[in-house]
Amino acid sequence: METKFIMVQGTMSSAGKSLLVAGLCRIFRQDGYRVSPFKSQNMALNSFITEDGLEMGRAQVMQAEAAGISPSVYMNPILLKPTDHYGSQVIVNGKVLANMPAREYFNYKKNLLPDILHAIDRLKETSDIIVIEGAGSPAEINLKQHDIVNMGMAKLVDAPVLLVGDIDRGGVFAQLYGTVQLLEEDERARIKGLIINKFRGDKTILDPGIEMLEERCHIPVTGVVPYMDLHVDDEDSLTPRFGQRTKGHIRLAVVHLPHISNFTDFSAFDQIPEFQVDYVNRPAAIDNADLVILPGSKNTMADMEWLRETGMDTAIVSYAKENRPVLGICGGYQMLGEVISDPTGVEQKGEVRGLGLLPVTTVLTGQKRRCQIRGRFLVDRGNLQELHSIEYEGYEIHMGQTTPLENLPFFTENESGYYKDNVYGTYIHGLFDRGDVLKALACILAKRKGISLDLTSVIDQMEWKNKEYDRLAATLRQYLQMDAIYQMMGIEPDENRTD
Repeated sequence: METKFIMVQGTMSSAGKSLLVAGLCRIFRQDGYRVSPFKSQNMALNSFITEDGLEMGRAQVMQAEAAGISPSVYMNPILLKPTDHYGSQVIVNGKVLANMPAREYFNYKKNLLPDILHAIDRLKETSDIIVIEGAGSPAEINLKQHDIVNMGMAKLVDAPVLLVGDIDRGGVFAQLYGTVQLLEEDERARIKGLIINKFRGDKTILDPGIEMLEERCHIPVTGVVPYMDLHVDDEDSLTPRFGQRTKGHIRLAVVHLPHISNFTDFSAFDQIPEFQVDYVNRPAAIDNADLVILPGSKNTMADMEWLRETGMDTAIVSYAKENRPVLGICGGYQMLGEVISDPTGVEQKGEVRGLGLLPVTTVLTGQKRRCQIRGRFLVDRGNLQELHSIEYEGYEIHMGQTTPLENLPFFTENESGYYKDNVYGTYIHGLFDRGDVLKALACILAKRKGISLDLTSVIDQMEWKNKEYDRLAATLRQYLQMDAIYQMMGIEPDENRTD
């Protein structure tokens, strides 16, 4: 069959586009179609390394998982990773192109249209349906010139559009109506359905508003989707995880760095209710933690300076001196060392002192290491020695080379991390995604607390996420008008379906 398209756009960032795309991918796969997600341009600090060593946004990885296929950079040909308030690292086809200020990129991005079209052509070779995600809102009229990610993208492939509004934030009718009214006539004609997302309560209360919205927009409401508490990877810093406060017997304090990246490293802990994961930015919040984690960072030097300015550095050092475990991942690993230097200006030329908890030094270089990796923990003494010989799977993505200043034992294989006493550092992302690793760490921390845990239900993170994708798809089938969505794409509802 000729490849069909459907596009999900939103009234704002975090309206739920990524999850709806994932859910549609899962439904189409369940119905017997070959399906791929696509987002021409993604801005996020959560990224992933594919099997061929290329970098892409985590949202499209999550959607590919839901579609039951391997992630490919063709699903996200342009990734912007903000380095500060004014610019981003521009990654095209999985490789770093350059660091660009926002204005420079705004003027440059039209040159990337051939890359976008090439990616679409490659996906069409293996896809019956391509589900496209927009970015932000199509009504950002200051950005409409040279748009390559919202209505501009829809025009390129002649895709029908579902427009999603977030009722949880309030004002959903104004969101949807205002967005539609700010579009050009031909753009409004592309919107074939409106979706109200994250609803809590009795839908009948919405009915008068829905009737008026349909009457004024001349577009049907294709679904009212309930608020879902799903455990899948979040896309960017708008994640609600940072504000969540849970209660558990074992408390992990993840330092909420200003440029935190790849916080999906900690999604696996959702499986264990006894784990309380707090993202902390105050020194006092570290005191009663059972494990302190320094996560990845897109600007390690600036975040190291932030640790010092806020007094978090002193709190972390004091915590470690009490023989309590501290773990650094990627940029966090670099911060554990003596010095981080940047001779060529990868981040900010010069050098900064690290925490001095590991006798290592890091030099930032212009060459980014990108690879998937498997290995074993080599730690054979200290707080985390029960991890010894357990296998992990993950990936490396960094622009620094870390060198030990003395004969340090390896924490993870292939010179990817070292440890000393109770301080551990590694470049491996996704370290806890295997069930064996997660259970071992849980047992270590529980033993130190003098408690026991029932870990019989803990599984590999991918298996856990597949159950969540099935739950997402089942919910969307119940609350979306799927027959209407198929018809938008020019597919008869019962055509070639397996259910």
